[in-house]
Formats: sequence, structure tokens, C-alpha cells
Amino acid sequence: MSRILLLLAAICAASWAAAQDLGGRALFESGRLEDDGWGDGTELSLTLSQGVPWRAFTLTDPARLIVDFREVDWTGADPEAMDRSDSVTELRVGGFRSGWSRLVAVLGQPMVIEQAGMRVADGSGRAELALRLVPASAGEMAAASGTPRDPRWDLPVPDATVAAPMRRAEGAPLRIVLDPGHGGIDPGAERDGQSEAALMLAFARELRDVLRRAGYEVVLTRDDDVFVSLEGRVALAHDARADLFVSLHADAIEEGIAHGATVYTLSDDASDAASAALAERHDRDDLLSGLDLSGSDDRVADVLLDLARLDNTPRGVALARHLVDGIRNAVGTVHKRPLRRAGFSVLKAADIPSVLVEVGFLSTAADLDNLQDPIWRAGMAAGIRDGITDWALEDAALARLRRQ
Repeated sequence: MSRILLLLAAICAASWAAAQDLGGRALFESGRLEDDGWGDGTELSLTLSQGVPWRAFTLTDPARLIVDFREVDWTGADPEAMDRSDSVTELRVGGFRSGWSRLVAVLGQPMVIEQAGMRVADGSGRAELALRLVPASAGEMAAASGTPRDPRWDLPVPDATVAAPMRRAEGAPLRIVLDPGHGGIDPGAERDGQSEAALMLAFARELRDVLRRAGYEVVLTRDDDVFVSLEGRVALAHDARADLFVSLHADAIEEGIAHGATVYTLSDDASDAASAALAERHDRDDLLSGLDLSGSDDRVADVLLDLARLDNTPRGVALARHLVDGIRNAVGTVHKRPLRRAGFSVLKAADIPSVLVEVGFLSTAADLDNLQDPIWRAGMAAGIRDGITDWALEDAALARLRRQ
């Protein structure tokens, strides 16, 4: 029954939206998520300045409620103040992808949507969304969960095509995909009013300009404060036919002090406990935003990926080594253990040399100051450029020794 109500809510909203201006931007006015007075359900209420297309559904592992909207300006929204429910362990709101917004409520127990609807006032156009969740068994929630497939919301299923060769034409400029971490609904680490997502986007734009002046082609996985899934970042690198992939982060640690840049390469076995925890935290953000990448590869695909990694893993390790040298020469210091390994999902493009650069740590005052200093950022960008240039020269010299 809850699944039927869920689909009716999405269909009715989309039908109403067909007569509206789909480019309109709604403003968040108020919101509340609280348990009802009877103690057997949880209710979400949102007030927006105008009605927008929307849909609601649940996902499992972890249990969570997802509500998608045509773009909403969440200025003034305080998820901690909105969440008054004992059934919800975490609430997030923000950009999902360009033109779309998302609310994610992580649930402490299995629940299903009992009813959902949006009322739009005739005079003002103000919209009120009301949604009710009720407890359910794990099996009931699993049966009622899943992302609804709707061509009005989702991209069409791509046609099967033969992939073009990834090999770059001789003499063509190196094509680099820069991946500023986090974004939109996932701000990453936050300290003193600064977010990892915003700082890395600003640095990625500056680094892009530095690399382009050096003759490289550069593509960003995001050029705005929007959410891009881990899978989407890797897919974009493939679509761009990237020669290498550099993910940019600036994390925070809760205990101890960490200082300086660190460069990560992919490994199933993390080089230390801190690296494992960092990878788990970054990947968990993707789960909270609604995408679970587990179980996506079959055994044959795994074998093919492993063969591709035999060639490209050493190239990624060499890239990390050159980046550390370039950064050290440019800014004078790196982390005391600058080369590390961890199982970051964003590094799992088997055919593209990939690294993740922790530019600094927001939890360390000196690093936070550096990340906000344009002169220091210029030095860091120059160090990464020099590391890539040195790697490219070595990689070209070794190309004839690799399997073709």
C-alpha cells in the first residue's frame, strides 16, 4: 500500500508540474520533521515559496527517505533545527545535481511512506509538502523501496555503443579530469564557516587555469556547488577520455593534528587505520545521497578490471610520487607520510591513472589559513602542475614497455 501511495504522490506532483514553469526556483520558508503525537509515525512538513515538481521514495542500506525537488534555494534551512524526530538520525538538504535539489533523512529503523502530498495556495502559489512515515519490518521496507524510474526525472537509458579507444593521438595534449570533492548536499568537512566542498571548488578552478596555461586540456567533474555521485565522477572521466584523474580534498580529523598534503592511490588494503576511516567517510557520503555502488560488478568484469589495473596501477603510483615531489618543491612541506593507499571508490577507474590529493586539513589552523590564501594556493597549483609534467615525461618514456 505504501508503495502505491508513493508512486501516486510522484505522479500527481509531476502531472501538476507539467502545467507550471519548470524553470522556477522555489525558496525554502520553513520545515519540520517530528514524531506524531501517537508515537507510531514520523511526519515531514515543508513550506516553499512556490510549488515545484517533486518525488519521494525510500532506500535501504542504510534506511533513508529521499525527497527530490526541482531546484530549491535552501538558504536559511538548518537541518539540525528541523529534525525533531527520534526516528531520524541525520538530515541533509542541498543541491543534488544542476537544477535539482534533495532532502535526505537517514532513518534509525525500517519505515515506509504512508502518505505524501503537496498543496499549493491559489492566491500566493505557496506550497506545503506533507509526508508521513510509519514503522515497518525490514522486509516491508525493502519491498517498498527503490528509485522510481520516470523519464521526466531521469536521463534515458543509454544505447549500447562500442567504446572508442582511450589511447590519445600522438602529440595531442594530455587531458586531465580534476575532481573537486563533495558539493551540493554533501559539504564535506567544515570548520570556522568554511566547507571542504567550497574550498576545493575554488582551488580546482585555479588549478584548471594553471594547467591550461601549461598546455593541458582540463575538465572539472563539477563547476558549481552541486552533488555528483562517486560513480558519476568516474563516468565523467571516462566520457572525457581522460589521461589521468586527480581528486581534490581537504579533510578534517577529530583527534590529533595532521598537517600538509597527502596523495592517495587505490588499494583494497589501506596503508593505515586513518586512511581506511577517511575512505569510508568519503564513500558513506555517497550512500547518504542515495547511491549504493556495492555489488555492481560481476566476476567477469572483475577479472577484466584487474587486468587493466596491472598496467595502470604502477602509473598511478608514479603520478603520486611525482605530485609529492612537485608539491614539496613548490610549498616547502608535505605531510610526514605523504604517500598513502586506501579504497576510495572515486579512484576505481581501472584504465585511468588516478590519485586523490588531500591538499591540507581543515582541522589544522595553519592548513585552513593556507587554503584561504590565494598566494599559497597558487604555489600548490604550481607544484601539482610540475608533478604532472614530470610524470608525463616519464610515462611517455616508459610507454613502449607497456602492453599495447
